[in-house]
Amino acid sequence: MTATVEFTLPAELEAHEPPEARGLSRDAVRLLVGRRASGEISHHRFDELPTLLTPGDVLVVNTSATLPAAVPVLDSDLMLHVSTRQPDSSWLIELRTADGPFRDAVAGQRYSLPGDATVTLLEPYSRGRLWTAAFDVPSVPRYLLDHGVPIRYGYVPRQWPLPFYQTVFAEHPGSAEMPSAARPFTDRVVTRLVSAGIQFAPILLHTGVASPEAHERPYPERFSVSATTARIVNQARAAGNRVIGIGTTAVRALESAVEGTEVVPAQGWTDLVITPERGVRVVDGLLTGFHEPMASHLDMLAAIADEPLLMACYAEAVRAGYLWHEFGDVNLLLP
Repeated sequence: MTATVEFTLPAELEAHEPPEARGLSRDAVRLLVGRRASGEISHHRFDELPTLLTPGDVLVVNTSATLPAAVPVLDSDLMLHVSTRQPDSSWLIELRTADGPFRDAVAGQRYSLPGDATVTLLEPYSRGRLWTAAFDVPSVPRYLLDHGVPIRYGYVPRQWPLPFYQTVFAEHPGSAEMPSAARPFTDRVVTRLVSAGIQFAPILLHTGVASPEAHERPYPERFSVSATTARIVNQARAAGNRVIGIGTTAVRALESAVEGTEVVPAQGWTDLVITPERGVRVVDGLLTGFHEPMASHLDMLAAIADEPLLMACYAEAVRAGYLWHEFGDVNLLLP
């Protein structure tokens, strides 16, 4: 079950555009901090992060870069969202109308795309929303870079160029949607963090498409945890230092690489779903955006923060007018 963090998200708390369009730098968004041990909640700007952490803390960051994963279907009002490559080289895709998922697709149907390309539906994957599909192009990522635009939903009324959907850590193209918890980081903040004795441990997880209507559980995604990152995290934990995931993607990848009590090098597709019942084994804290009511991500947050603190954070975020979604504010959950 999804953690019972019940609240109503007022429309005015949806971030409709990047902070840059609101006259802010990336690192000037708001930061709500919740501390599990004391139950204390405090308000900050993101560029105060170096003063809120402790020397020796390790920040686990996702180096996946966002693909322009939305492509119009020719001669229709449909938009194709390209999600995750499967081990058999097929892809998960979603067809959407302006009102949400397109429910009338059938297996074997072929759709024409820009650039003389086509995509063929193979079989349904989830609740009539996601399909496994085959493209007739040599490289789907290359095709998207040539013909796609970033995925956006109705709360973002206009298209923004791809750089607005990249984080400072983006290195390996492959995510259908931005690992947005890391968006507020800038070179300036990273330099200050390193100067303050904070370490960075990179992982890779290519995110699939979100499920804004149905809030489906995460499905398998490609990930990689290097030997270097495993060593950094294990040494930090042995020294009694904290490991903080930057985004739910970083937590999912790192927790997928745990054997016993140690992080080990690992790669492949992870189907791990973190719930309060499962808990986390090596992650102590989490920096994340604010999630919608009933979002499956709330299970992971409750596993890290405990549900009472999470409920208090969300109530305070609504009261204080924090902004939601990928262009919004962020929440730091500490032990």
